[in-house]
Amino acid sequence: MKQLKLILIFVVLVSSLLPFQVYAETGQQIDVPDIKSGAAVLVDTHTGSILYEKNSKTKMYPASLTKMATAIYAIETGNLEDLVTVSANAYNTGGTRVYLEEGEKVTLKNLIQGLLINSGNDAGTAIAEHLNGSVDDFADSINAYLKEKVGVEQTHFTNPHGLFDEEHYTTAYDLALITKYAMKNPVFREIFGTKELKWDGESWDTTLHSHHLMLRGEIPFESVTGGKTGFVNESRHTLSTSAEQGELSLIAIVLQADRKEIAYEDTVELFDYGFENFEVAEVTKEQPFIDEKNASYRLDKPLAYTKKKNEEIELVLNDQGVLQILGEDGRLLSMKQLKMDIPNEAMSTRAEITPAEQNETNPIPAILMVVFLSIGIVYLQKTIKNMKKST
Repeated sequence: MKQLKLILIFVVLVSSLLPFQVYAETGQQIDVPDIKSGAAVLVDTHTGSILYEKNSKTKMYPASLTKMATAIYAIETGNLEDLVTVSANAYNTGGTRVYLEEGEKVTLKNLIQGLLINSGNDAGTAIAEHLNGSVDDFADSINAYLKEKVGVEQTHFTNPHGLFDEEHYTTAYDLALITKYAMKNPVFREIFGTKELKWDGESWDTTLHSHHLMLRGEIPFESVTGGKTGFVNESRHTLSTSAEQGELSLIAIVLQADRKEIAYEDTVELFDYGFENFEVAEVTKEQPFIDEKNASYRLDKPLAYTKKKNEEIELVLNDQGVLQILGEDGRLLSMKQLKMDIPNEAMSTRAEITPAEQNETNPIPAILMVVFLSIGIVYLQKTIKNMKKST
């Protein structure tokens, strides 16, 4: 009897956990990439799931990966057909250039192409001054834009190109967020994936070639769809790359690689790891979730996320109705605010029903009382009758 009670208690406890934790099949051992760069992150472009990270939220210098942010900011806030007049300040900007001449007029779209494909610092300065009047005002505006639109947390830019400044920093994760956000825009996606472009400048007629060796095909990886390189002495080599295979669309960010070769080797290893070991799954719209107060929540649409193949998944609902999808090692794969089915007010009202009201709304306790009373009366009558016979 004691064993039966223990089994029943165990069943009740397990059942009470079901609304909060749902597990898939047992996960398998996967060889984690041996990343030599100082920081790296691999994310799914569509679901936002983090597949790998190393120092991904450590502040670092991005170098020319800054230009991805400048490009999407210019695309979304400017007019691509605007003619931009190149200033003396833009002409004198150092580092990699597209050799703009002072007074030259170039469309904003052409400047963005020169910025991303050939990493033109002079194009970056011309864009900043056209959009906001000065580089300083541009910095204030793009920082606000990145926080509001992209949701970056540890990014602060002082210029549009990434030339070194101690106060110009970001993280691998924030750069992944910027790339993910920008890839939703078809204009950005086209330029980000351009391998070469005819450039007809006032003083420089040439063909621009992407600096990204994987995009150009010099380092073979057929799935690559876009990329941006970066380098200054203080940041070392930095790399942002996008790739697609089937349902998986991935972004790899690599920062602080001591050599260019290391940045590419790490990127290839990240993509191999991602495409070989991960798959897209979803939580259905119909699946209910119950919190500790018995409030019922549901998704308004299916929630896609990326997980390891055969990975054990944990679904956690907090008391604010936020659903977190956690991987087997505690990685946050995705999170979503759910919609409540039963408002708390209605639940509170139900909790305050008096015993008398409960009897009115639920007739079962009253019926049981009548049955027990009837049995008691019959038993009492039999007892009295037996007492009379004995006397």
